[in-house]
Amino acid sequence: MSKVEEFEELRPLLFSIAYRILGSVSEAEDAVQETWLRFDGSTTVPTSVRAFLSATVTRISIDVLRSARVRREEYVGPWFPEPLLSDPYQDPARSAELADSVSMAALLLLERLSPLERSVFVLREAFGFGFDDIASAVGRSEAACRQLLVRARRHMQAGRPRFDADRHKRQELATRFFDALRDGDVAGLQDLLAADVQMVGDGGGRAPQLARAVVGSEKVARLLAAFFPLLARVDVTFEPQEVNGQPGAIFRDRDGKVLHALVLDVLDEQIQTIRSVINPGKLGHLGPVADAWAIDGEVKEARRQMK
Repeated sequence: MSKVEEFEELRPLLFSIAYRILGSVSEAEDAVQETWLRFDGSTTVPTSVRAFLSATVTRISIDVLRSARVRREEYVGPWFPEPLLSDPYQDPARSAELADSVSMAALLLLERLSPLERSVFVLREAFGFGFDDIASAVGRSEAACRQLLVRARRHMQAGRPRFDADRHKRQELATRFFDALRDGDVAGLQDLLAADVQMVGDGGGRAPQLARAVVGSEKVARLLAAFFPLLARVDVTFEPQEVNGQPGAIFRDRDGKVLHALVLDVLDEQIQTIRSVINPGKLGHLGPVADAWAIDGEVKEARRQMK
């Protein structure tokens, strides 16, 4: 195989590693592109191309994450990962680990880790890399990597996300949720929400967003039932689909442009958390992005006309 063919065969793996380390589709794609440039420019023939490229994309991602942390500390409001509609890398032998590690809840937990802890955890827990390859990737000894993994596991276990394992049940509940949302059915929505459900939005100061998290099934149900029929009045539609491996939907304006992504965490046949990503800077990989401020103005006008 040529260099290009070898690289393209491994591209899905490289992107999946980078995305889990960075939580950003655009930054992961840039890290993969930089990996190709280094591979293409190298005159050394690696013993294992997979190990070499995985180590390279990991080191690049660690450097990017270190600089990104400063920006995230200054971020306006809650920070969520960029929504991912489909993971390009599939491994039937590790399907559960890969699915768990790409959820928004898991990616938010990974934010608690240092860049080295995060990278070691991702390579070992999600992808099953050996400690020799991990040590090469992060530039630490195998013993140090084992200690990093112990610390990372301890942090992750403290808030480990749990989801209903039955995908069919999750999807069934999501269908009922979106049906109730279309109808503005307060009671129907409340029946599907956990008592302490939270609804949180990420606008990053670049789009209308909730001032703070809304907590409690009654408050969340009433807010949803009041707001989404107004969106329908201004021709906003949504397409239910998986987002980061969980039930969700992509909302679009009348021209088909992406307004925001909604993700549901489901456990014990109830919705525990509703996350909305509306920051336009995090939606461009899904297609042309809508003007959320303009739609917000239309919604307010629609509300005034209904009074």
